[in-house]
Amino acid sequence: MKVEVFDSKLEMGKAAADSATTIIRQALKEREVAYVIAATGASQFEFLDALVLNDLDWARTVFFHLDEYVGLPVTHPASFRRYLKERIMDRVQLRAFHFINGEAEDVWEECGRLGQLILQQPIDVAFVGIGENGHLAFNDPPADFETDQPYIVVDLDEACRKQQVGEGWFRNIDEVPSQAISMSIRQILKARNVLCIVPDKRKAEAVRNCMDLEVSPSRPASILQTHDNATLFLDRDSSSLLS
Repeated sequence: MKVEVFDSKLEMGKAAADSATTIIRQALKEREVAYVIAATGASQFEFLDALVLNDLDWARTVFFHLDEYVGLPVTHPASFRRYLKERIMDRVQLRAFHFINGEAEDVWEECGRLGQLILQQPIDVAFVGIGENGHLAFNDPPADFETDQPYIVVDLDEACRKQQVGEGWFRNIDEVPSQAISMSIRQILKARNVLCIVPDKRKAEAVRNCMDLEVSPSRPASILQTHDNATLFLDRDSSSLLS
């Protein structure tokens, strides 16, 4: 796994966006459509702001949604569908964006619908982050490293839910949903390239644990150590505890 460290979140976001642009352009040279997995959260702000300004044939890109809360309306400020519509879809014209419907009447049926879609083609690049508890997508520890299902329903642990409050998405932990639909670990690893964007001091311990210690379900993002084309983008704060 490659690690790149930058002096600021802005520099980190711009570098990650340029890397993503290069990967997508190469994919579009090989075939008609490029396939991308998009993450959300405060860690992706600078990256997505820079990415949508880059010169890409967006109409030939198809995006997949990484994770979404179960039961949270799309109108809620913390809705990841809302986040992605505002930060990507409202700013560039994509061929398609396959959203997770966290309000589906049968969430496992929704997992199956999305799974059928994502298994139809290779994924060129996945954009991800690392949670304060080391989670990858909403795969909280101990993460399921074995399931082959592309999307699964997961329980959110207390640390994960507290992070959402700390980032300002919810007023208190009781407002945070207890479950989410998440792309599975194995499905994320199927992406040809993984760009992991992780700024801020509050992520430093998780970054150290996931990068310096052995791969373990108790540190879900540590699995990225096994990916041949994964790059970790850090700022000075998030990298401060790395050996």
